[in-house]
Amino acid sequence: MFKKFTLVCLCMLLTQLAWAQHRGSSIRGQVLQGNGQPLAAASIVVENTPFGTVTDENGFFKILHMPEGNYQVRAMMIGFNSVTEKVQLGKGETKSVSFSLAAKANQVSEIEVFGVRDKQPEKLDAITRLPLKPSEQIQSISVISEKLIEQQGALTVIEGVRNVPGVYTYATYGGVRESISSRGFRGIPTLKNGVRVMTDFRGIGFSTDMQGVESVQVLKGASAITMGASTDLGGPGGIVNIVTKTPKFENSGVVSLRAGSWGLIRPTFDVQRVVDKDNKLAVRLNGAYENGGKFRDHMDNESFYINPSLEWRPNAKSTLTLEMDYFKEEQAIDAGTVNLSVGNKKNEIYDLPADRFLGFESDKTDITHTTYAARYKYNLNSSLYLRAAFFNSNYNADGIRTSLSALKGKNVNQEQVNIYSRSIAHNQAREDNSTVMQVDLVGQKIKTGGINHTFQIGTDYRYIDLYTPAYNAIGIDTIDVLNPETITNTLPAGVGAFTRTGGTQSYDHSFGVTLQDVIQLTDWARVYGGVRYSTNKSKSAGEASATSEFWNPLAGVMFTVKDGLNIFGSYTNSTNPRSAAVVDVNGDALGAERIDQFEAGIKSEWLNDRLRFNLTFYKINNKDMNLKAFTVDDLGNVLETGYYIKGGNDERKGIEVELTGRVLENLEVVAGYAYIDAQYKEHTTFVTGSAPNNTPKHTFNAYANYTLQTGVLRGLNLGAGAYYLGERPYNDWTLPGVQYHNIDPNTAPWDNKAYTIVNAQIGYEFQQHWGVRALFNNIFDEVGYDAYRSNFIDRIQPRNFSGVVTYRF
Repeated sequence: MFKKFTLVCLCMLLTQLAWAQHRGSSIRGQVLQGNGQPLAAASIVVENTPFGTVTDENGFFKILHMPEGNYQVRAMMIGFNSVTEKVQLGKGETKSVSFSLAAKANQVSEIEVFGVRDKQPEKLDAITRLPLKPSEQIQSISVISEKLIEQQGALTVIEGVRNVPGVYTYATYGGVRESISSRGFRGIPTLKNGVRVMTDFRGIGFSTDMQGVESVQVLKGASAITMGASTDLGGPGGIVNIVTKTPKFENSGVVSLRAGSWGLIRPTFDVQRVVDKDNKLAVRLNGAYENGGKFRDHMDNESFYINPSLEWRPNAKSTLTLEMDYFKEEQAIDAGTVNLSVGNKKNEIYDLPADRFLGFESDKTDITHTTYAARYKYNLNSSLYLRAAFFNSNYNADGIRTSLSALKGKNVNQEQVNIYSRSIAHNQAREDNSTVMQVDLVGQKIKTGGINHTFQIGTDYRYIDLYTPAYNAIGIDTIDVLNPETITNTLPAGVGAFTRTGGTQSYDHSFGVTLQDVIQLTDWARVYGGVRYSTNKSKSAGEASATSEFWNPLAGVMFTVKDGLNIFGSYTNSTNPRSAAVVDVNGDALGAERIDQFEAGIKSEWLNDRLRFNLTFYKINNKDMNLKAFTVDDLGNVLETGYYIKGGNDERKGIEVELTGRVLENLEVVAGYAYIDAQYKEHTTFVTGSAPNNTPKHTFNAYANYTLQTGVLRGLNLGAGAYYLGERPYNDWTLPGVQYHNIDPNTAPWDNKAYTIVNAQIGYEFQQHWGVRALFNNIFDEVGYDAYRSNFIDRIQPRNFSGVVTYRF
């Protein structure tokens, strides 16, 4: 595997050395203000290239050593309207261009709620590996920009991705981890800058601070063509990629202070500077501190975040970006509430008062998460470039939490289940280290005959070192959840220390080679093709290693009906590798599972790409799954046989509708609806027609923001939004004679009730530097619950308020 990786890297380096050097062309010019005065420190960007600079004290700039070609050159500076000019450069030619920037009068920023118009979002190629905008990709992709995150005041990833149709909360595990689902698959992986930062196969999620987030990118459906095997339960449903901030080669800064309900205090800062006179080096530093914000009594929260980054452009062809992301958090774990239903047959979730906490004050999680990234890009010419990236993530988590277990007895919990024993245990401790390397050769609009190709040839390697220790649980006492006098939140004296009872050390090596090609057959027809070869080698301490090899294809077409209106269709699949321990009745390995996906829809851009409308249909089938086999003894007990059988068909199909952008110059909208028809079909474990746990049929999101641009109240903006999550089964429905996650066989699950969250915001941007914003969340005080089966029944946040003061410089 290492030989293959080395060979591919060497071939790419030789390719780079073989390319001839170009005689450099250049662009020179000056940037003036509307009054004719020179504008110093204005940013000059050659769009869709790494070329750029800033103006000197007299407003002059120069960009040297550029390849010939056609370019869009943009001049911009905070407080001024940006201006774009087209420049056509011949070989060795120098062109002059001048810009006159008018001062802004609190106009709407050119950054849309989905990001910058007509441009690939930053670091999207970390998950797609192709230099294409979302509207040009064959996959279903949504982007939530920093602007939208700031407008809505999102403090967690799930608050951001609620703007994406069909993406919803699976569980929050005591309010300390966000597990996100899509298309009926539990816990889709969450990445940071394209890297797995927590490798739990259940997709339990991770914690991060939104201050360092430039955008949130959601790729729905199979991602095996670029990310490899679907080793997570939710892998076929998609991925969420958190993109961190890096320098933009501008001199700017912003500090803010947010204060709100339940003692929330949150100062943040974000400063970036161009370091040298030659405009080759820029740095950026942003961070945050947070304290408070937990609605339940006896719970606290404290976190610290810092995100330094550096970008170096030694010449017009090369760009090196280095960044570090550090997050430290200690917060209380909510023991949640309980279902009072006898036999757990109905939804009788107890609406636990906010001043009642069923755990102990010592219930805390401790998370330290550090990521490092280095990305290098070298332009061989105007159409071909090399890209290399190295990522490393260290995720360490531990904590103590309270577990509740219903008492069983002749005279206990007969009419309602309100008497529980309490115990404490470690909360999913793990030491998770991940390293990823990627090398890609990318071509943009390379002609062979009369056909254009946009392609990517790349290789990647991933190494995971994971240790999960195990500890004993300690029983504490018995409580009546309905009687606060029986509940203490302080551990009694004399509770013993935990004892380590074991642990698992595992290692995972993954290697992949990817080839993708987008062929522009005509002005109105494109063909997409791709294939990935992957190997996966897993090993646990004391066990022999197991190696899997598999191929994953992608094929699709896109037709342009008119400029900005595309119709597409695609097929791809994912592979779920299984260990050698998954064997049939004869002891033979059953092998990997395959998940097939078909997708079709419309991608469109309107009003000069300030408004986007997407419509997607999909169907995903996971057939011939590897399922545990059971038997029933003479007493009716369900017993495991120790082997597996092939069977089942998990089918997900549905529709997703998305409208994002600006309807009017001062009216922004984000709206989406998703219908999910997820069923177990022809199954040996689950009842035919039943849905996977926590899968809603309907989700809906809507948000609008209106900004006054004229008059006395110029700079005032008003926003409001709603998020609806439909009812969903709290558990799976198993067949008679089958045991699964301690579910009573053939017991129909109850539905967790639907809920709707309505939020509102009001802000004002002053003429110079100051801004204020008030945030009103869950304004109708809706009661809703997210739950993992019958555990971690966590209430959504009640009505709360906060205010933000911002200073920009």
